[in-house]
Amino acid sequence: MFNRLIAGRMAQAMWFALCLLLPGLARASLYSTELPPQVVSGPNLCAAAPCRDVLPSAVAFSQRRGAPFYVEGYDAARHVVGYVFLSTDVVDIPAYSGKPVVTLIGMDTGGIITGVRILKHSEPILLAGLPESVLTRFVEQYHGKRGDARMEIGAGRDDGTLGFDGISGATVTAIAENQVIAQSAYIIGSQVGIFNRKERPKAHFTPLTEQLSWAALEKEGSIGHLLVPAADVGADPAKGPYMDLYFGYLNVPSIGISVLGEPGYRRLMRDLKPDEHALFVVANGQVSFKGSGFVRGGIYDRIQVRQDSASFTFRDTDYQNLYGVAAAGAPAYRESGIFIVRSGGFNPAWPWQLSFLANRSDKQTGAKVFAHFDEEYWVAARYLDGGRPRVERPEPAWRKAWRARAGAIAVFVLLLAATGVLYARRDKLVRASNRKHKPWISVPRHLLWIVSVVWFGWMLKAQPSVTQVLTWFHSMIHQWKWELFLSDPFIFLFWIFLAVTVLLWGRGLFCGWLCPMGSLQHLAYRLGQVIGLGRYQRLLPKRVHDKLKWVKYIAFAVLLAVSLWSMEAAETLAEIEPFKTTFLVGPWNRPWPYTLFVAAILGIAILSERPYCKYLCPLGAALAVPSTFRLSGLKRKQECTSCHACAAGCGSQAIDAQGRIDQRECLLCLDCMVMYYDDHACPPLTRERKAREKAGQPLTPIDKHGYFIPITLVRERGDK
Repeated sequence: MFNRLIAGRMAQAMWFALCLLLPGLARASLYSTELPPQVVSGPNLCAAAPCRDVLPSAVAFSQRRGAPFYVEGYDAARHVVGYVFLSTDVVDIPAYSGKPVVTLIGMDTGGIITGVRILKHSEPILLAGLPESVLTRFVEQYHGKRGDARMEIGAGRDDGTLGFDGISGATVTAIAENQVIAQSAYIIGSQVGIFNRKERPKAHFTPLTEQLSWAALEKEGSIGHLLVPAADVGADPAKGPYMDLYFGYLNVPSIGISVLGEPGYRRLMRDLKPDEHALFVVANGQVSFKGSGFVRGGIYDRIQVRQDSASFTFRDTDYQNLYGVAAAGAPAYRESGIFIVRSGGFNPAWPWQLSFLANRSDKQTGAKVFAHFDEEYWVAARYLDGGRPRVERPEPAWRKAWRARAGAIAVFVLLLAATGVLYARRDKLVRASNRKHKPWISVPRHLLWIVSVVWFGWMLKAQPSVTQVLTWFHSMIHQWKWELFLSDPFIFLFWIFLAVTVLLWGRGLFCGWLCPMGSLQHLAYRLGQVIGLGRYQRLLPKRVHDKLKWVKYIAFAVLLAVSLWSMEAAETLAEIEPFKTTFLVGPWNRPWPYTLFVAAILGIAILSERPYCKYLCPLGAALAVPSTFRLSGLKRKQECTSCHACAAGCGSQAIDAQGRIDQRECLLCLDCMVMYYDDHACPPLTRERKAREKAGQPLTPIDKHGYFIPITLVRERGDK
């Protein structure tokens, strides 16, 4: 009767999981918004985007103009009253998801930000965690601020830096969005003449005139390499890279002489006027770096030079043929050319980027979107009189997150390391324990459960998720970005710990000792014992358990398959994990099905040990697969094949009728190992102990294999 009740409740929990997904799938949000092509790259941005919302004083708007793109806003008399710009037209700063938050920004002619509106984001924490309103409230802080102000998340400073309140539970998202707004406003403000950049001293080159090989030029950074894989633009990878391009700055004597030969370099320098700069480009690829615009209108629409907020494009009058490369060891190339930057605003003493412009296929919609691929170039210090100038670069969002939490990170690492050391010494710990009183195992595990729930889960919000496994798969297939994984230091460190311990000992050390959700369930089970429900606590029949345990593997397989079709859909389906509701947001901030799902799990956990871990958790399934290849497992005796004592007390039900331990299901509670060395609990040891006592023979120590050391061997060694 009771077993049927437990099985029924398990089925109800699965039903709640399905019910939970329906509101998430049906709910419209900025996450699921598909931006029309006119917004992404069309000429008339404001025909499809809410430009009036961010620049209320304007009644009409121009088409996209400038480089980077912006839109002018006009009053009724056709006077310019401000500017509107899309963040992805200006900067490419990924947030926690690895994708940018698409933001529409308005700024008046005085450089004051008049409005900020989020058009689309890909942050999973804002899909099914924090409400999107927290991001809306966050960007409202920028209204009325100057676009050239120094802006940081946190308290302001005496040097004029403006401080903004962050987003609890989405710190990296807030840091990235702050950089998006601040840099976009400053770049566009500088471009239209609102903000004046400090004049930079002109470059003066050293008199070096060396003839260097191609390899030597590459080694010192005098030749840049920009590679655009075919997969990044939706082209056929079998045809090779979409663009494989080398480039360099020719005005530097050593570089120019090495690439063009001395006669060619001298001839080029005679032709250049003051404030003119020559760049060479050689390339292979599926397309020409020249594009097609130069044929129609004399414009090279695939190559561009960017420095700070300025962009420099080329016409046919800015192009010269490059008939050969003099540097020894130069690669074979299909096309080549020399481009001339004719502007005093370009300064080669400071870093700049060569941009390759292309149409990229959106992986989700298949639509073509405009994209640029950049490679930074900076003349080597030895060619600049006085060396390279000091350049202040914006600190990456992930680095800020690590620096801000340095103390907590250190404690977190120590706890993970201590847990690993504790488990590595498990043999000594279980020998010092027994079935009736085992503090050397029980006490540290209970402390770790409490720390995992309170500090790891609720305070640090460091609950690993199956969505991170899916992201890892996609990064391996498409493009690996360390910034994506470094953006949350605690999750990153947890996964380093997981990678090591899963291959050493299996998933049980994390799932059984440190997982915040698993720890919360076990504490609920202990609470049931404390409040007198112990007599009602049961495990499912083994035959039922052996069927239900496969549900989590099916869930993981479905999520992985769906993610290959749509990562957004997979992240929505990943709500089968109750982690966001339990730790990241809190059940009071979620719709009732989410809260009910968590309540059902914990309610069942009071009566049956870790039901979610054993039957529903896709993360547990993902970790169970590599656990198959662990280096070390728990010990077994020959008698274990016929003895069922350990199996009867195994809370994870990982021991089968033949006494074998399924390390994929084992949560490493070590109760079976305590019994393994206990001569009052392990039936084979108990029989031998009683036989020796009856025969009046001394009890010898128990060896590492779980047997009494033979008396003859003890006598030979002189052991007591």
